[in-house]
Amino acid sequence: MPARRTLSLGLWATAVALAATLAGTSVAAAVPPPPPNPSDSEIDQGKADAERRAGDVGRLTNQLAEAEAALMGLQADVEAKLEDANKALVDLRAAEDSARRARDDADAARRESDGAGQAIDDARAQLDAFAAGSFKQGSTVGSITAYIGAKSPEDLLARVQMLNAISGSELDTMQELERARLRKANLDSRARAALEVANRRQSEAEEAKHAADVATELARQAQREQQGRAEQLRVTRTDYERQLEEAQSKVGGLQDQRQRYEKWLADKRREDEENAKKAAAGGAHPTSSGSASERARTVIDRAISQLGVEYAWGGGNGRGPTRGIRDGGVADSYGDFSKIGFDCSGLMIYAFAGVGVDLPHYSGYQADAGRRVPLSAMAPGDLLFWSTSGRIHHVALYIGNDQMVEAPYSGSVVRIAPVRYGGIVSYATRVL
Repeated sequence: MPARRTLSLGLWATAVALAATLAGTSVAAAVPPPPPNPSDSEIDQGKADAERRAGDVGRLTNQLAEAEAALMGLQADVEAKLEDANKALVDLRAAEDSARRARDDADAARRESDGAGQAIDDARAQLDAFAAGSFKQGSTVGSITAYIGAKSPEDLLARVQMLNAISGSELDTMQELERARLRKANLDSRARAALEVANRRQSEAEEAKHAADVATELARQAQREQQGRAEQLRVTRTDYERQLEEAQSKVGGLQDQRQRYEKWLADKRREDEENAKKAAAGGAHPTSSGSASERARTVIDRAISQLGVEYAWGGGNGRGPTRGIRDGGVADSYGDFSKIGFDCSGLMIYAFAGVGVDLPHYSGYQADAGRRVPLSAMAPGDLLFWSTSGRIHHVALYIGNDQMVEAPYSGSVVRIAPVRYGGIVSYATRVL
């Protein structure tokens, strides 16, 4: 810095001396007053402070990126818990249906068992009635005593017919009774088994419902925590961006002042040289043409002119910001489809349209739109890119002094930020 200070003073002395010489030869030299020029110690102190603040801004930017990643993770966790709750509710309905069918089976078996019990009671009554009747008559079915006492052939025939009927029906009641008993035992067993199934299904249904209630409450709690965290992140992000702007202003203050002074020196040197040439050549004026650096300045100026314009996914063209489009995800959640603004590649399209360059609206294609140069050789007007797993997903415009202008993400605005080297592609693309 001391050598630079000496050079500045030398140029100033040369300019004053040359102006005096030209004035003595009657050639007018328009010498504007110099802008303020900080001392070397002020510049050194300012640069040290700027570097410290730039480091602070970089850390704040990384913290914001980490906070936004945590926000996305919380959102994914909420969605997973909601899916758990949905599964538990489905399981609950299935268990309730199974329990209902089991109870119906138990009720049907119980009704059949009750019917079998009634059949047993009826068979026992018939048997009791037949036995009582046989006892009163003093006869036993199938024995000769049943025929003794017949008073006539007709009476004997009637007794034969009666005993045949009894042996064909009432006597079979004993076998029916045994079958009814067996059937009732089987039905009772089925009824008990069906009831056990019903109780088990009911228990499973209650457990599933409890699981559903717990999962749903966990999901709701996570959702409430996520919403609170999201609001905290929004407030923190606003504060970070404010600190970022303040840091950038402080970082750029003395450097801008020195750049203006150096530009004045350069302009003054050209003016002095022009005056000297005019004095020697009788007023001839050399001509100059546009350069790549001038075109880069046009591109940078157009990009910076959009500072503060909202981010809108899919927005921006060569004429300026446009309405965003739907992406079915993050951009939609921020309402980008209803905003007028730029996404990262849309901002580049607008910036380069100022020098007649038509870029595609995709950062991956923009990476191939010019000559690739190492990051160590990047210059103002170059494009910088970031990738994940080899896929380019973001582009920004390098403007010098390790700064860039970008449209970063949904919910943000076009801004100037320090170059982020995490995830950056190993080259810059030089379009001009």
